[in-house]
Amino acid sequence: MDPFELVHQQYDQMIHKIIHTLRIYKNHSDYYQTGLIALWEAHVKFDSEKGSFTSFAYSYIRGRILSELRREVRVEERGTVLENALLEEGEHDMDALSMELLLSYCTTLTDNQKKWVIAHSIHMLSIKEIAFCEGVSPEAVKKWRKGAKERIRQAFINQTFE
Repeated sequence: MDPFELVHQQYDQMIHKIIHTLRIYKNHSDYYQTGLIALWEAHVKFDSEKGSFTSFAYSYIRGRILSELRREVRVEERGTVLENALLEEGEHDMDALSMELLLSYCTTLTDNQKKWVIAHSIHMLSIKEIAFCEGVSPEAVKKWRKGAKERIRQAFINQTFE
């Protein structure tokens, strides 16, 4: 029998106990899998000179499951923020003339730059939220913003001197 299989049998109940202690009732199997991966990593990283494996494994597994919980909460909150922003879109007081004026400055922009202008100006989304929506990095959205600002500035300057 593989050494990790023995560890798995021995500490299986510990993973279940940690999940129960943290009062996790949704996605139990996902958190169990996270705990199992953490147990394996603890098994690989354990140094017997630094203490007992049981306490090391417990804190390692608990920490990893808590990190996963925090990540899930962040993802859920982002989804809620984006849904609320999209729902409020119809309730915005931006009249047709203002919208037309805003879009008139977007004629020279790329598609991604237009996405930034609309998401930022109309939906009031942050860079991180736009990046999450579009599935890109925040740095990419910052580049869209920089390019959009430069082009809009140039378009404004050209209109003023005509």
